[in-house]
Amino acid sequence: MSAKPYRFNVGVALFHRDGRVFVGRAIEAGPERVFPGYEWQMPQGGIDPDEDIIAAARRELLEETGISKADYLASTADWWAYDFPDYTPSGHKLEAFQGQQQRWVAFRFTGHDSEIDLTATGADFSPEFSEWRWVTLEEAVAGVVAFKRPNYEKMARAFATFSG
Repeated sequence: MSAKPYRFNVGVALFHRDGRVFVGRAIEAGPERVFPGYEWQMPQGGIDPDEDIIAAARRELLEETGISKADYLASTADWWAYDFPDYTPSGHKLEAFQGQQQRWVAFRFTGHDSEIDLTATGADFSPEFSEWRWVTLEEAVAGVVAFKRPNYEKMARAFATFSG
């Protein structure tokens, strides 16, 4: 049993008008190791102390995708945890954590694809994605690394009504 805490995190399900969701090809950057064939994930990130969950989701969405035009749809009430796999490069900012506990927020994208910018910046920002695409919820679940998949399955059930 690890004595490390879980980091508070928010995941973002961004729905296109046609019901598909945004996923980005993750750039390997530490404990959240990227495995070939499972590089696709939704925006996510840490929650600052005393930060509102929806505000955190909007901030992460903007930092990772440049997207600011999105209408709030819903958020999950429960925290869902996942452990990092046995891989942590020394000195990485997340090595102090066992894993992450997440809540998820759903938004409807109201902008245009041309506005998506994976080089958007924020505090302590480094790019998360090398490319992006719109996929079905099922494809989003299938395309993510195995250790995150249970949370993606819960998210897909929670937000299924927005995909149709």
